[in-house]
Amino acid sequence: MAEFKEGAPCWVDAMFSDVEGAKAFYGDVLGWTFGDASSEFGNYTQAYSDGKAVAAVVPPMPGGEAPSQWCLYFASPDAAATAERVAAAGGALLMEPMQVGSFGTMLIAKEPSGAVFGVWQPGDHKGFEKTGEPGSYAWAEVFTREPAEADAFLEKVFAYGAQQMEAGDDPEAAGMDFKVFSLGGKENPVLGRMKMGDEFPPQIPSYIQVYFAVADCDEAVAKAKSHGGALHFGPMDSPFGRFAALTDQQGAAFAVIDMSTTVGEMPAFE
Repeated sequence: MAEFKEGAPCWVDAMFSDVEGAKAFYGDVLGWTFGDASSEFGNYTQAYSDGKAVAAVVPPMPGGEAPSQWCLYFASPDAAATAERVAAAGGALLMEPMQVGSFGTMLIAKEPSGAVFGVWQPGDHKGFEKTGEPGSYAWAEVFTREPAEADAFLEKVFAYGAQQMEAGDDPEAAGMDFKVFSLGGKENPVLGRMKMGDEFPPQIPSYIQVYFAVADCDEAVAKAKSHGGALHFGPMDSPFGRFAALTDQQGAAFAVIDMSTTVGEMPAFE
């Protein structure tokens, strides 16, 4: 498979205190199957859709308790060089570049407004083996209250082009501050950025929302709720697909989107 361009989302994983519960949840909601836990690497367990690697789940490290959340990784040919750019652009390194056997090298960082993300320099593990199809990663957006800080950081760390969404005549888009970052031209969008409004409780920090593709948004929402998940937004129709924002039964936020069901005209970007 082709390697991911630098700055392109290439992998997601999440830490769960109840890994078996997470496997049951996402196995039903997204149709995932799971490989064997890798005891050499903290019982890291890959998730598969149609036999193709799409994500991973892992228990907390001994003595480490952190809230369950999905972490999006951006591809890099040189994690150490990316780490230097992260620091120079005002970000914080939460985990310095660390080699993971022959699989690759990872780091965990936080952009200036607080959203946590990872960087992956591939070795044997290249990243997603499937995207944009039901059961796999579809899209991601940085939700932040300080869009200027986040935008400047992202454009310094990765070679992104940026387009701001125009409000146009859509009343729902009025006052919405949404930007799309692309690689190699605006026809190749890789990441969105949304300004958080008053509808977000102040205790919710900046974060990256990961969207997984599904064949039926409403069915996925119903399955998530049946397993103890919570619906926070939607389902809602859009020009990009019918989507909903959820948390799983352990509190990890994610979204589902049926990209085959689109309503309305695509917004203009400047």
